[in-house]
Amino acid sequence: MLSELARRPPLVSAGEIDELKSQIACAAEGKAFVLQGGDCVERFIDCDEQVITNKLKILLQMSVVLTHSARCPVVRIGRIAGQYTKPRSQPTETVDGNTILTYRGDNVHSFAATPESRTPDPTRLLQGYFMAGATLNYIRSMVDGGFADLHYPYTWNLHGIEKSVRWPEYKNTVERILDAIHFMESFGGVNSDKLHRVSFYTSHEALHLPYEEGLTRLDSNSRRYYNLGAHMLWLGDRTRNAEGAHAEYLRGIANPVGVKVGPATDPGELVRLLELINPNREVGKVTVITRLGRQQVATGLPRVLDAVRSSGHLVTWSCDPMHGNT
Repeated sequence: MLSELARRPPLVSAGEIDELKSQIACAAEGKAFVLQGGDCVERFIDCDEQVITNKLKILLQMSVVLTHSARCPVVRIGRIAGQYTKPRSQPTETVDGNTILTYRGDNVHSFAATPESRTPDPTRLLQGYFMAGATLNYIRSMVDGGFADLHYPYTWNLHGIEKSVRWPEYKNTVERILDAIHFMESFGGVNSDKLHRVSFYTSHEALHLPYEEGLTRLDSNSRRYYNLGAHMLWLGDRTRNAEGAHAEYLRGIANPVGVKVGPATDPGELVRLLELINPNREVGKVTVITRLGRQQVATGLPRVLDAVRSSGHLVTWSCDPMHGNT
C-alpha cells in the first residue's frame, strides 16, 4: 500500500512550498500576518462542495478584515486536504460497555464506534490521498476561477451572516475596502491580478509517518527532500519530542514546519527542537504554535518567548486559541 502511495503524483509542488516559506519568513520579520484555520480533524465526508466552500469563505472573510486592520499581507493556510489523522491521549475508549480503539482519523479507520469499524485499514491511506487531492483541486479551481476576487467579497457570505450582530461592522469594513479599490483603479494604480486571486496553502499534522514518507520526494534541482502532500506540516504537542521519530522526519524535509507548544512544554526542550529542525536557522522554516490555555498563558508564554529569543532563532509566532468541531 505504501509503495503504491509513493507512485502517486504529488499534491503540491516544491516551488509552492518555497513560496510559502518565504511568506512565513516575512511574517517572522513583522511584514505579514499568518492566518491558519480549519478542522481539528477532517473526515472523508468533508470532501464535499459546500463544506469546502464554506471553509474557504470563512478564511477569505477573516483575511480581508485582517488585511484591512493590520495593513499588511495575510498568508492564508488551511488545515485542510490532509488532516485525516487525529492524535489521542488514550489508545482505547469504552462505548456501550465495549472497549474499542479510540478514533484516530479516517486515514486509519472509520468513525463508527464499533470494534469492526475501528479496526485499522491500510487501504484508507490511498483513500485519504484521493480525498486530499479532490479537496485541493476544488480549492485551486475556485481560487484560480475568481472566487477570491476582492471586487466581489459578498460572494463569500455564509448563510445567515447578515443576521449577525457584527454584520454592520463587517459590511462597513468591506465597503471601505471596495471604495479604496475603486478609487485607486480610477488612477490605474492597482494590480488587478493581485485582486483577482489569492495564494492559498494547505497544512496538516505530520502524525501518520508512513503516509508522510509515501508523499516525500527528492527534488532533482535542489537535492532536498520535500513532503509534497501539503505545503506545511506541524509537530503535535503529543509527539513534540526531540528524540522521537516525528521530529527526526520533520528535520529532513524542506517544508516549513510548525511546532505546537502546550502548557507542559519545557522551554529548554523547545530550543533543542529548534536546533534539530532548523540548524541553519533559516527564517520561515519554523512556526511556533502556542496553545497554552487561558489559565496558563500569562505565565507560560513569557517563558517560551524568552527561551526562543535567547537562543537566537527567528521564528514565526502563531496562537492556536481554540479547538472544537461544533
